[in-house]
Amino acid sequence: MKEKYDIIVVGAGPGGSITAKTCAKAGLDVLLIEKRQEIGDPVRCAEGCAKEGLIKHIQPDKRWIAAEVKGSKIIAPDGTQIKMSEEDSGGKAGYTLERKVFDRALAQEAAIAGAEVMVKTRATGLLRTNGRVSGINAMYMGETHEIKADIVIGADGVESKVGRWGGIDTSLKPDDIDTCAQFLVTNIDAGEYSKFFMGEKYTPGGYVWIFPKGPNSANVGLGILGSKCGKVRPISLLENFMKTNMPEGKVIEIVVGGVPVGGPIERTVADGLILVGDAARQSDPLTGGGIINAMDAGKIAAEVCIKAKEKGDYTIRTLNEYEHRWRATIGKQLIRSLKVKNLLVKLSDEQLNQLAHSLEEIDTSKMPLPKVLPILFKKNPKLLWELRTLFI
Repeated sequence: MKEKYDIIVVGAGPGGSITAKTCAKAGLDVLLIEKRQEIGDPVRCAEGCAKEGLIKHIQPDKRWIAAEVKGSKIIAPDGTQIKMSEEDSGGKAGYTLERKVFDRALAQEAAIAGAEVMVKTRATGLLRTNGRVSGINAMYMGETHEIKADIVIGADGVESKVGRWGGIDTSLKPDDIDTCAQFLVTNIDAGEYSKFFMGEKYTPGGYVWIFPKGPNSANVGLGILGSKCGKVRPISLLENFMKTNMPEGKVIEIVVGGVPVGGPIERTVADGLILVGDAARQSDPLTGGGIINAMDAGKIAAEVCIKAKEKGDYTIRTLNEYEHRWRATIGKQLIRSLKVKNLLVKLSDEQLNQLAHSLEEIDTSKMPLPKVLPILFKKNPKLLWELRTLFI
């Protein structure tokens, strides 16, 4: 590695790789580092994403598409189903990815664009010049290095160390995170829809998901809101769900991790520093999905870095454009989702059943979730009164 780059990106997930690729294509000198020896492994993700959001950044490739789903089904505690967004609807179909292959493909595109990619390279601190972030301390193969850069991108996930080193509070309270467990299950009929099981019957303060990965396999997982964990273990709840709902299923992989669900952090930039993806809390608080948001934010971050290079100004004055742009787009949806999530976790199973029953005479099969929510509010104004500002 060299001693100086225009941009150093810490973390080779979707957000980091898109930032690196976009900057490199514009001619910037980019270093993309990943602390693990294999990009994309281990997977800590349900691997679902929206088709239309994905193709803005990369052409779909059958190597990393495990399944194409028609839409989703939300299942209330009493079994009532709400089906949304069939293949011919405005929401379009979605994908279940093979993240181990997908993340590597994104990093490969960054490398082909001109970025230098280094695995098994861990950021251990930040360099500063006159109070501004000016590079990183890194550990590579047992050796320490000081690597300078005009801008450091923190794409290092939940509770970002890069952000914390840069003076940004990236800590998480129990209400801000879901503790999750997921099995890759085979020997089942996975179907053509992603499924979401709601209510305390399944898990406190979260939901169970089933994302098809082909006709006979699926990611089956659940999350528990941190403040409701107590002595409940996510894996134990997931095992109970399996016994009841897919007793013939065979578990061939287990992953665990945390998903931020508390909405955006207070700030995501400092002098010489930008945070992207989970490091910036850009995952959706309602669904937990973060792949597309991270990629969109990475693109915005790169465009701001390119402008900063042209101006020769790497202070917060220039980098604040990233803050304003992502909050005006991604951020608005995150705030909306946070309000819905905060209400749903308060509802009892009986109230969730009531919401599902109120849609029984409505054809939701051609509606994405944002169109279903206003209908739910009109039919259940007292129950959903806290959300009135979203629909009135």
